[in-house]
Amino acid sequence: MAKQILLHCISPDELKQLIKEVIIEEFLDFKKNLAIHESDALLTRSETCEFLKIDSSTLWSWTKKGKISCYGIGARRYYKKGDLLKSLVILK
Repeated sequence: MAKQILLHCISPDELKQLIKEVIIEEFLDFKKNLAIHESDALLTRSETCEFLKIDSSTLWSWTKKGKISCYGIGARRYYKKGDLLKSLVILK
């Protein structure tokens, strides 16, 4: 059985705002749930680049600017998955 949604008395801008609010709410929910399960996982530089879908030069730049934190043992650098998720911001 097909589901139908009828919209009455709503402008395109109001619909756009409603959709935007739902997407933001779902994103925050997803971010919170993901952080609970894997927040302490340590990632290597290459794993971090793959996780964030960025180049290693971007990772180095963001680390240097303090946008994300890294942890080290000797010459090795690690990034906490939870810290990476916390550093994400919603762009409006």
